[in-house]
Amino acid sequence: MTVTANRPSPPVVPPAPPEKPRKRRSPLWARLTTAAGAVLLIASGGGLIGGKMLISQTTETIEVQNLTGDAKKTVEEGGGATIDGPIDLLLMGVDKRASWSDDTLHSDTIIILHIPATHDQAFLISVPRDTEVETPAFAPSKWEGGTVKATEAFYWGAQNGAGAAGGAQLLAKTLKNMTGISFDGAAIINFNGFKGVIDELGGVDMCVDQQVTSKHMGLVDGKPVYLTDAEKEGLDPKPVVYKVGCRAMEGWEALDYARQRYGLKNGDYDRQRHQQQLLKSMAKKASDSGVMTNPLKISSLIKSAGKAFTLDIGDIELTDFALGLKDVAANDMVLLRTNSGTFSSNGNGREQFQEISLQMFQAAKKDELGQFVLDHPEVVANEK
Repeated sequence: MTVTANRPSPPVVPPAPPEKPRKRRSPLWARLTTAAGAVLLIASGGGLIGGKMLISQTTETIEVQNLTGDAKKTVEEGGGATIDGPIDLLLMGVDKRASWSDDTLHSDTIIILHIPATHDQAFLISVPRDTEVETPAFAPSKWEGGTVKATEAFYWGAQNGAGAAGGAQLLAKTLKNMTGISFDGAAIINFNGFKGVIDELGGVDMCVDQQVTSKHMGLVDGKPVYLTDAEKEGLDPKPVVYKVGCRAMEGWEALDYARQRYGLKNGDYDRQRHQQQLLKSMAKKASDSGVMTNPLKISSLIKSAGKAFTLDIGDIELTDFALGLKDVAANDMVLLRTNSGTFSSNGNGREQFQEISLQMFQAAKKDELGQFVLDHPEVVANEK
């Protein structure tokens, strides 16, 4: 049955217990894949102290959840337990605070990360959160299927005890049906935990291309506070205004700026660019600042990363994953935009993909994205 849904219905059937997370032994370097949703891993190439010796050291266990479900890339599609061939990862950003449960979350950020078989580039494609999608039925959350926004697919997949992993699986399956892309793995990024990762890097350099006032944060006695928290406490915060220009930003500033969409010329499309810009800036900072060549800094970064990410890299061994992508550097990350970076309404207040965007997804599926970008340079977001 297909329905159009806006509000959740109360659960009728008691939920089945969620799948127990799988655990794997995690080498130190592979742990960094959680430190930026595979982005920091791509950042530093072969500059890590100790090289293969350090990568092979097993230091601790990490939880690895199944985030791709039925959208996992099959062996026939080029998936499996090897790093050979193109790699497609789904990155999902959620805003989860300590008191919020998984079944209240939406995926505010949706990025498809494509690495060609040559492993010498990384393409980031953002999916607009308000894109209208057809979600399939999803038994773990008792979801019957329906027409919703892309950001809501995660929400409906997380209901009835399915949790964040269920939300990721439903979103991954929805995107596979829509774009044809199957996924080797995925990562859920918790924005609040992400702040600590940026701070461990010593902040990042960001370029503001249009002035915008934060809809989320304010300043009280010079310290950042959520506007909702300030209102509850009767405080009168000073507005946080991001002015045009390039400068270093702390973790909270960079995340807050990258999350703004109201007041921007192209709304969510501009936000997508800024989120991609943030990921690239993090990768560049990790590469250029010496963080990846300092074992003490790496250890501290790992602790912060553990609070920010949930990871799934399918059947690929973590050491193989790390070594196989060591030649991709921050400057090899290409930021791509759907619909030429402008609104493309379907008349229902939701976004739809233009033909060029559908062709871009097909190029990614066929591992022809490099040539597609050369033929269609307008899809490239030239962020500083």
